[in-house]
Amino acid sequence: MGDYDEDTAFLGQTGPYFWTTFFLLNTIFVSTGFNGLYIVFVGAAPKHHCLIPDVNLTDEWRDAIIPVTIVDDAEVQSQCSRYKLDVVRNLSTEGLVPGRDVNITNLEQERCLDGWTYSKDIYQSTIVTEWDLVCDNQWKVPFASSTLFVGYLVGSLISGQLSDRYGRKKVVFISLGAQCLSVLLQSFSHSWRMFCIMFLFVGASQISIYISAFVLGTEVLSKTMRVLFTTLGAFLFYCIGYMTLPWIAYGIREWRTLLAVLSATSVVYIPLWWFIPESPRWLITQGRVEEAEPIVRDAARRNKVEAPAIIFKESELQEMSPSRTYTMLDILKSKNIRCITLMCLILWMAINIGYFGLSLNTSNLSGNPFMNCFLSATAEVPAYVVSTWLLKKCPRRVLLSSFLVIGGGVLLLIQFIPDTLQHVALALEMTGKFGFTMAFSIVYIYTAEIYPTVLRNVGMGMCSSAARIGSITAPYVIYLGTYNKVLPYILMGSLTIASSVVNLFLPETLHKDLPETVEQMQECQGVCSGAKKEKHVENGAMGNLPIQHEAKSDVQTLTL
Repeated sequence: MGDYDEDTAFLGQTGPYFWTTFFLLNTIFVSTGFNGLYIVFVGAAPKHHCLIPDVNLTDEWRDAIIPVTIVDDAEVQSQCSRYKLDVVRNLSTEGLVPGRDVNITNLEQERCLDGWTYSKDIYQSTIVTEWDLVCDNQWKVPFASSTLFVGYLVGSLISGQLSDRYGRKKVVFISLGAQCLSVLLQSFSHSWRMFCIMFLFVGASQISIYISAFVLGTEVLSKTMRVLFTTLGAFLFYCIGYMTLPWIAYGIREWRTLLAVLSATSVVYIPLWWFIPESPRWLITQGRVEEAEPIVRDAARRNKVEAPAIIFKESELQEMSPSRTYTMLDILKSKNIRCITLMCLILWMAINIGYFGLSLNTSNLSGNPFMNCFLSATAEVPAYVVSTWLLKKCPRRVLLSSFLVIGGGVLLLIQFIPDTLQHVALALEMTGKFGFTMAFSIVYIYTAEIYPTVLRNVGMGMCSSAARIGSITAPYVIYLGTYNKVLPYILMGSLTIASSVVNLFLPETLHKDLPETVEQMQECQGVCSGAKKEKHVENGAMGNLPIQHEAKSDVQTLTL
């Protein structure tokens, strides 16, 4: 097939058509910000202790029946046990006073046999308060979070095939409908199991939205608009949704109502079906030129330029001769590619664990959980802007390692901040989020520049799968904080610092040609393969990178 960009060059690089499509597609990413991390509020665990049934107890014994434990050098009421109710009731009946007549620390304890009492200072209800996901059932909260990321993995595997077969636009809007329905059904969950099952569908539909809309934008927009769309637009609009989420949750403290409202936001996207076009590139690959031409001619009309009589020449529409298809086995055949892929997998897993770990941990921070979530989202905005600017000028290897050290270093420092300096700890956590977001945005384009064209989709797909494994693991890393609040920071910080060292062994790609073949990749891998021959070009790889930027997931998965 001929060069689509050359055939449609008469449309120009900007214009009303491109700007309208740019903003309409970006508004779709707002919904992924809404629905990506609502588990932070829906799965929050309020302060709680054993429920004391309405039995004959004096006020002194009712206050003393909950044991006091030491957590992080502070005295707090036990959340999972109480003094044995029958014993306490007998002592109360005898008129004995706790602490004066009875040494309560010697009394026998029992589990919360009658359930729990939850504080409603912040949340009216969450899945934790609804199904008592505390103490022995506490593991069910990180498991529920992981089902979202399992959905990401499933969705990233099938959405590309669906959009290749049925079209980008159809998959975007079908996924929007599936997300709306899944979140709505989740709000009616009658059990924790149903909640998890629906969360899997939420994750699969959400990543399908992101991938398909991302690919649609890269294929419909001009080269100039495409760069802005892939490096800044989609990420910033995702952040807008992410930053709006805590304010919606602040106004709606009941988890079922919150999910119902978030589900309803997808309805506003229905009218966009008549304004967002299908990808002409995809239509041409399907041999549907008669459908692609009207779209391009409408774009010319809206951009106020004249389209040629024949846009796509018949000779250019003939299918190219079949070429070899590369698979994951080709990654394993070369020691050099195996080495690079292994290091990339470690990088992607470490970055995703850190990014989603910090994102999910906002409800556990000291202070207002809604403000903490908002600040965590806000920290991403300058990261995307700065990374876009730095990628044009700075070596990728040094840049990525630097921000991994920043992100991991501050996480290791947090444990030394005393509880009296909560604002300092929060500032360090936001700095860590900034570092991880920078690393997140850099690693996508860096990895795409490392792999040759024939293996780029396969290599990035493997890295994306590693990212999903990292995000599935993140909730359990945060769960370690229930045993010791510094454990998640030590683990994430150490893993990140280690990955920054691994990154130093990857080749530099700034001002290098994008490799097209496996042989070219092996010639320019530097430290990993021992090769020394590298081909320099005047323009950086950023300018030469086609529509092979991956959608975030975060939420992001590469689709060529």
